[in-house]
Amino acid sequence: MALCALFVQHHGLGWADARSPGAARTGSITPPASAARPGRVELRRGETLIGALQRAGASVDEAHSVVAALSPNLDVRKVRAGQVVDLAFKTSNPGAALQLQGLSLKTGPVSTVSAWRVANGAFASRSVCEATRQETAVAQGALKDSLYLAAQRAGADGRLVAEAVKLFSHRIDFSRDLRPDDHFKLVFDRKVAEGGRTVETGGLVYAELEARGKVTRLYKFSHDGKTQFFDEFGKNIKGFLLKTPVDAARVTSSFGMRFHPVLGYTRMHQGVDFGASTGTPVYAAGDGVVQEMKWAGGYGRWLKISHTGGWSTGYGHLSAYARGLRVGEPIRQGQVVAYVGMTGLATGPHLHYEIMNHDRKLDPRKVKPQEASILGGRELAAFNAEKSHITQLISAALHRAATPVRTAQLAPNMTGGSSDGGGL
Repeated sequence: MALCALFVQHHGLGWADARSPGAARTGSITPPASAARPGRVELRRGETLIGALQRAGASVDEAHSVVAALSPNLDVRKVRAGQVVDLAFKTSNPGAALQLQGLSLKTGPVSTVSAWRVANGAFASRSVCEATRQETAVAQGALKDSLYLAAQRAGADGRLVAEAVKLFSHRIDFSRDLRPDDHFKLVFDRKVAEGGRTVETGGLVYAELEARGKVTRLYKFSHDGKTQFFDEFGKNIKGFLLKTPVDAARVTSSFGMRFHPVLGYTRMHQGVDFGASTGTPVYAAGDGVVQEMKWAGGYGRWLKISHTGGWSTGYGHLSAYARGLRVGEPIRQGQVVAYVGMTGLATGPHLHYEIMNHDRKLDPRKVKPQEASILGGRELAAFNAEKSHITQLISAALHRAATPVRTAQLAPNMTGGSSDGGGL
């Protein structure tokens, strides 16, 4: 990203400072008025900025001169294929060749570099950054279609929703617990430009989800040098294996006796099948170590992760493993370890998920592994103070909301939204 400096360079006759309009020999440094023909060019693979400018109609001398003028504000070696450059051309007489007057290109979410021709025919350039401010936002709504869509309408992005899904998967079975008109709240930090455009979204600070009449509240808090999430009682949620290790999945086959759709007879199904599209990421249900990566007959491409206390989880019918995954590698809970497929004996893409304790296979929807750690003493007091702070942020957003749903809800130094949505 270019530095957001206010200095200007003239290429061809020397230097002038933007704050010195008199700048003797270099002439005025105002951008060109009323260019006759706007243009735009997108860099192709393997193409240089100079080459793209020439392809758009600039002469060889113009292209080299304007790129040289840009050099204090832009490392042209880092301009990549797909970069769009806006151009302005002008002609002094009808029928005469067009002359490049200026250009601009974005170098970051809020930064732009521009160059323009000055009175003496040289080029000047500068980099400008749009002012930004940090805000805490609240996205909330009712679940009518999907958590993903509802949260996006309320102002959260897909990455935030994925983070929330992983967190709630410790406590909620998305395939059966959510109902229409259940509600959610997501509180997160974001960077906003002057015009109100979200430039950068930070991580979740708080997540709330109602399911079957029960509200789950999760708070971000620093503990033992790590940023983790705790429930409203100060219990670390990471002590539980994920109930649903894949996003937006539906249960297609439960644990127990069933008629096998491929083999054609009834037998014990020792896991839960989650229907999802091929390529859907599969998450590690808990911290552990990769124990097996192999072809396992009817299970197809198989992955087994061992956890503490004799627990292990298995993932079958995978289309692929995560890049770089190896047997013996430590794994973090929520880490992408594989992708949904239909290898082995499968009639459609789905994840076969198993939970084992000392190799005894158990129903993943009924298992309750070891309890998580609970905060106490000074840490619990600090955690309760953070809870109060989050409650105040949400209350401020609700009380200051003066517009209908679908518009932003404002709190002091805080922007958010409200929406109707649905369960995964």
